[in-house]
Amino acid sequence: LIPEITQQSSGINAEYGGTWIKEGAKFEWVSETGLLENIGAVVDEYKRTRGLLPIRLCVLGPPASGKSLVASQLCQHYKLHHLKIADIIHQAIDKLEKQAARAESEEGEEDDEGAQQAQETLDLLNESKQENNDRYEDQYIIQFFMEKLMSMPCQNQGFVLDGFPKTYNQAKELFGNKEEPEDEEAPRLEYNEKLMPEVVVSLDADDEFLKKRIMNLPESVVAGTHNTEDLFLKRLAEFRSINTDDQTVLNYFDELEVHPEHIDIAADSSSNMSQVVEKIVKTVGKPRNYGPTEEERLELQRIAMEKAIKKEALEKMELQRKEEEERKETKRRKDEWSARV
Repeated sequence: LIPEITQQSSGINAEYGGTWIKEGAKFEWVSETGLLENIGAVVDEYKRTRGLLPIRLCVLGPPASGKSLVASQLCQHYKLHHLKIADIIHQAIDKLEKQAARAESEEGEEDDEGAQQAQETLDLLNESKQENNDRYEDQYIIQFFMEKLMSMPCQNQGFVLDGFPKTYNQAKELFGNKEEPEDEEAPRLEYNEKLMPEVVVSLDADDEFLKKRIMNLPESVVAGTHNTEDLFLKRLAEFRSINTDDQTVLNYFDELEVHPEHIDIAADSSSNMSQVVEKIVKTVGKPRNYGPTEEERLELQRIAMEKAIKKEALEKMELQRKEEEERKETKRRKDEWSARV
């Protein structure tokens, strides 16, 4: 007879076969089908138990409000992934092009279907861009963002959305919950918890402040960017036009009780918007996600060592300069004394 197996007695006797344990156990299985098929649930439980939760942020605001500057500092502080629309599109296109290129290589014979699908998607993207004044349609951009947000690095560590979504509909499509709950009695959430930012920041400023900020930029910095006077004014007018009615991107978050934190950037007197960053850090709290990887840790050590060596070299040069000045001054005094004698 198979002895009874309880949760307390499963310590575990190696004489019991896997089938015996499965059939004789009197406790509820969590991962009955094995680790591989349940790795997602295991990882989620691991993160919850150890408090290793991703930090999801979104920084919005008009052109020249400093979104990227603030987002980059938040990413550095919390070890998050900086998600800018241009980068997301570039990475997605690059990935598709590499997949499509496999069809022409000898190694790609087994993945002809995937390569063909990638090429078809690229063709659709090119058509979309040509028909929309050199811009991609929202459906493609949202798909690119969704794939990035669901990637393991973003799900494990977290992310900062930089200036996207821009509209109510973009936010609804990106964060809207398209899955039914596993428990039929559980209420259906209006948004996807894995994608929805927990803190949304709106960097606020009037048009005059923003215009002065652009005007004060050196010509060398502005040249070749979208911050030339004409392009900036066009972008600013476009931003104001889509943020005047009741269905703005900020309204979307308000409706879901994820109330944006409004920060007046004109009140920040620092050169790198550190005061704004400090306010956001105070709202978000201490880091609670994964720390740096071994590669990142070694890189930080290398940077710290380079700074220490540079500092030591500068201090040595300064000491030598002072000693040389003192030597010259001593010689001058001796010469002056000798001349008097």
